[in-house]
Amino acid sequence: MGQPTPATDDGWWRSAVIYQVYVRSFADGDGDGTGDLAGVRARLPYLAELGVDALWFTPWYRSPMKDGGYDVADYRAIDPAFGTLAEAEKLIAEARELGIRTIVDIVPNHVSDQHPWFRAALAGGPGRELFHFRPGRGEHGELPPNDWQSEFGGPAWTRLPDGDWYLHLFAPEQPDLNWAHPVVRQEHEDILRFWFERGVAGVRVDSAALLAKDPELPDVTEGRAPHPYVDRDELHDVYRAWRAVADEYGAVFVGEVWLPDAERFARYLRPDELHTAFNFSFLTCPWDADRLRTSIDDTLAEHAPVGAPATWVLCNHDVTRTVTRYGRADTGFDFATKAFGTPTDLALGTRRARAAALLSLALPGAVYVYQGEELGLPEADIPLDRIEDPMHARSGGTDPGRDGCRVPLPWAAGEPHAGFGGDPWLPQPDGWAAYAADRQAEDPGSMLSLYRAAIRLRPEFGDGPLTWLPAPDGVLAFTRADALCVVNLADTPVDLPVHTELLLHSGPLDTAGRLPGDTAVWLRA
Repeated sequence: MGQPTPATDDGWWRSAVIYQVYVRSFADGDGDGTGDLAGVRARLPYLAELGVDALWFTPWYRSPMKDGGYDVADYRAIDPAFGTLAEAEKLIAEARELGIRTIVDIVPNHVSDQHPWFRAALAGGPGRELFHFRPGRGEHGELPPNDWQSEFGGPAWTRLPDGDWYLHLFAPEQPDLNWAHPVVRQEHEDILRFWFERGVAGVRVDSAALLAKDPELPDVTEGRAPHPYVDRDELHDVYRAWRAVADEYGAVFVGEVWLPDAERFARYLRPDELHTAFNFSFLTCPWDADRLRTSIDDTLAEHAPVGAPATWVLCNHDVTRTVTRYGRADTGFDFATKAFGTPTDLALGTRRARAAALLSLALPGAVYVYQGEELGLPEADIPLDRIEDPMHARSGGTDPGRDGCRVPLPWAAGEPHAGFGGDPWLPQPDGWAAYAADRQAEDPGSMLSLYRAAIRLRPEFGDGPLTWLPAPDGVLAFTRADALCVVNLADTPVDLPVHTELLLHSGPLDTAGRLPGDTAVWLRA
């Protein structure tokens, strides 16, 4: 492999539109029913026409796929179901020729139980110190070493035949690494360099606040400070070391950091640590003007002290799709709203999702778009016998899991499987072809056309700060540069503020030229 030119950090990430690619469900290039890199490469012109600045790939590494690829067996190899390392290198280069950068996913908290390190540890080798192995409690060691619970439900410990237990904050197939060990730290810095040297412009850090553990592994006690495994101070040394590596290549980081404490959250975004972090406050906010404004204000205030840009996201591979979520009576984020059969008004949800798209794309900072959001896809109901997400099994079947937002995309209305490729690994619902990209591309009123227009017009808002404008109850109105964004979340139409030009609207104005409820508009002042 020739040495690629390293990515350069010219601040592009501060206002980028970044498209999340879940490879397995994006496009199938070889007809086997699984999305792959060949499928992504074939759709690069589509992504360029959409106007995105970067692609964030969820893990494409070799994996047993016990958790959708977040159980990594080899960080330096592409999973054979997706392609090869050579294809990944071509994809990175071809995307860059179209002006699209590449962000890869790193999962530092854990690896797959098929990773060579863990297999060696199970075989009795010296590698157990790279993980968290402990004897059990109880008279015969029959109880887990502590009371920690898995994020997927049940104890965070699994017992081996030799009597020892190992820690996994997620599925048993995802043993947690011991980040107090220098070999673990060095390996991940080497992995970063491996991908930066292949032209990757950035890295998304999965579960970024969970890596460091209290070495005593004490029980979780409510109110304990510091927490035994969430947001520990020693974790910041890891990200300072990572930042030094990224700076060598002009690359950037975005962290998955779920923290309620704004000051603690901002620490991860100090100038010598991560560049950005996902904004879960905005994603989890219900369709309510006051709460959305509070989320926006709080987000901007959290980021201001460290000079980091905010990020805005409506959906991702772990969350019920926006159209479905906003079409429910309770539009806040709650895993309970994913219950089977929850009624949804898709027409209402679509109107709100269109308005939310204009709201998010008008805000200062970077925006993440999950594949299929630009098509207005709803959450799909997956037959029980086809669900693969471990959250379903570990919840005893009470949680349908996240597969409903991971259904393969519809590309062509008139082709088998809506143009995805072979028979999809997850079933596409009846009527999925109605959302096909080729059909929407010909419809100026489609969700796809709205996203294309909004991304094209987004520079109208410039790089400046946000200024709120006086507005009626239930209405958000703000200006940036010479552009205005008005979102009506109320039930009754409202008059538009004074303006010189209507740039874009999420839905038609009424006959009196007023903005209806659940509708947004962009204006030139």
